[in-house]
Amino acid sequence: MPKMKTCSSAKKRFKLTGTGKVARKNAYTSHILTKKSTKRKRALGQTSLVSDADMGNVRRMLCIGK
Repeated sequence: MPKMKTCSSAKKRFKLTGTGKVARKNAYTSHILTKKSTKRKRALGQTSLVSDADMGNVRRMLCIGK
């Protein structure tokens, strides 16, 4: 059986937290920022957690067991 390979794009985009959850960065922060409110831009700069619906796919890409 060959080794499991981590998806290189996923390991650059996701980070495992201390409690085993997966953190991600928010989208919509790169351009067209003039129409977005300051509060919204500040909130988008923070990290979020991956939703439960996507957790299985992300864990598979990162080769993390359940």
